[in-house]
Amino acid sequence: MGWLVVSCLAVVVPVSALLVWTDPGAPRSLSGRLTAVWRSSAETLRLGAVDGTPLRMLLAALLGLVALLCVSTLVGVITTGLAERLAELSRGRSTVLEEGHAVVLGWSDQVFTVVAELIAAQVPHRPRAVVLLADRDKAEMERALAAHVGPPGRTRLICRSGPASDPAVLALVSPRTARTVLVLPSDEPTADAEVLRTLLALRAVLGEDAEGPPVLAAVRDDRFRAAARLAAGPRGTVLETDTVTARLIAQCVGRPGLSLVLRDLLDFAGDEFHLADATAFHGVPFGTVLLGFPTACVVGLLTPGGHPLLNPAADTVVTPGSRLIVLAPDDDGARPEDCRHLVDTSATASAEPPRESAAHLLLLGWNRRAPLVVEQLRRTARPGSVLDVVTDRAVPAPAREPEPEPADTPRLTVRFRSAALSRPETLLGFDLTPYDGTVVLGPDPGDGPDRPDDRTLVTLLALRVLEERTGREPRVVTELTDDRNRPLAPLDPGSDVIVSGELTGLLMTQIAQNRHLAAVFDELFSADGSTICLRPAGHYVRPGSVASFATVVAAARDRGECAIGYRRHDLRRQPPDHGVRLNPPKAEQREWRAEDQVVLVATEPMAPAGADTHADTGGDDRQSPYPVQDPGPRPPR
Repeated sequence: MGWLVVSCLAVVVPVSALLVWTDPGAPRSLSGRLTAVWRSSAETLRLGAVDGTPLRMLLAALLGLVALLCVSTLVGVITTGLAERLAELSRGRSTVLEEGHAVVLGWSDQVFTVVAELIAAQVPHRPRAVVLLADRDKAEMERALAAHVGPPGRTRLICRSGPASDPAVLALVSPRTARTVLVLPSDEPTADAEVLRTLLALRAVLGEDAEGPPVLAAVRDDRFRAAARLAAGPRGTVLETDTVTARLIAQCVGRPGLSLVLRDLLDFAGDEFHLADATAFHGVPFGTVLLGFPTACVVGLLTPGGHPLLNPAADTVVTPGSRLIVLAPDDDGARPEDCRHLVDTSATASAEPPRESAAHLLLLGWNRRAPLVVEQLRRTARPGSVLDVVTDRAVPAPAREPEPEPADTPRLTVRFRSAALSRPETLLGFDLTPYDGTVVLGPDPGDGPDRPDDRTLVTLLALRVLEERTGREPRVVTELTDDRNRPLAPLDPGSDVIVSGELTGLLMTQIAQNRHLAAVFDELFSADGSTICLRPAGHYVRPGSVASFATVVAAARDRGECAIGYRRHDLRRQPPDHGVRLNPPKAEQREWRAEDQVVLVATEPMAPAGADTHADTGGDDRQSPYPVQDPGPRPPR
């Protein structure tokens, strides 16, 4: 400060003297000119312009210095306070003062899908703000969301930084006033334990008796699911992501194009499941209700007790207090109107569809979800099916040794073989001719220096070369971890690609909007009960005939199924929908070809008695990733 004063005086005094001596109107006397120099310097330094005796001038200078010190101190205090406040805001440690917002806890590969779908939801279900809390830098999260999600529109994106398992940090996002809370598992090995701690912290913030928002959490390992359900409380729903992914992979093996249907069904860009009022159909059989909406597809009933019944028998009567489970673009899309006059019975096919035969499948690769995929294939395969597993790592003994089956012919025989899948020449030596379907799984993150999708892309490239050599198009189901690698996958357009994080995120967002959909998706994705199928259109309408979609719905109803859309064979290679059309108008007329497929909610044909010893008995729900209650006895078909 002393050198600063000397430097200022060394500049101000000479310049002031020069100004006075060069001023024609300056005083003639030396004392007058020195007084003018003092006044100019004092005004410049804000020391006051008092003149007179040296004592008065010294006191004026002292007051000026004190005033300058006070002003400088005040400016410094204000600047420091603002800097600290801005730094606190940039760290994401301020309290969120929102109501009716959606809270997303944790950071994983599902976060971009969850946030994007919350923003894309219909206006009645769209939150005014999405608050994200994760133990990451706030600016980094905002940049990542802006790059992957894009403009949020009218929805505010608010990021807060800190561990969600800390109740003090969790209180910053105001979970009490939130509409819904979603807890995502991270990619770390301790992700499930962290989800459990977050749920316990959420209970500590909300209190035991508080009427808090619905909570939706996801875990990867079945060992943490029961504890997570207890921590989530009665308003909580817990999904098991690995089991959901394994179910989808196993279902796509025998149903080409199913992943495209699921993507369209689970996102908010098109049609999705809603609950519609059933007042107009009280006392009416369910088969009549199927043709009761011109722009919505009915797939089931929600009983007065809140239990969903998917694809019930056609003679099931709609009781008062029930609601309809419909596929529609929004809540207002299901308006009753009789469509039975649109049915053309002359175009209906009369031949019985052939039964599916045993399959020969190939599984390339191994990861933590592979045993679940094998188990799901065991439960859904036709008797006599064979699965060849080729992997370059040791397979645990429990995955190799299935439970004994009492039937003479096992449903699925699993054979293991070791091979260096990382070497393309090994893959090029495979003979894919005897296989009806191939599943490609990548390694788990952290199993090697490469990213998991790198190994998968190499495997797919080798399969594509084999396809060009043989001229035979294999049926391939692929699991990827990053949706950005989908365009890089050397697959035929419209092939089944399961991006585990994306589909799990879509599923969580759908359930977050309506808790009743948890049991609906549980049955759709399980090996038992009603599932989503794609079957040849020739089983329902005569090939070459021109008929309305209402005719297809009526034909499917007569076979105990609910038609919800179709897939055109001639557009199966054209993005973005690859020929998939869900919930077309009942009056839509088109020429149906034998290669076209009908998308259905149907019950798989019953397996021979004793062939399935893995079926859920109702007392043990270990195979279900959802907390499903017993819906009661189903009406006889």
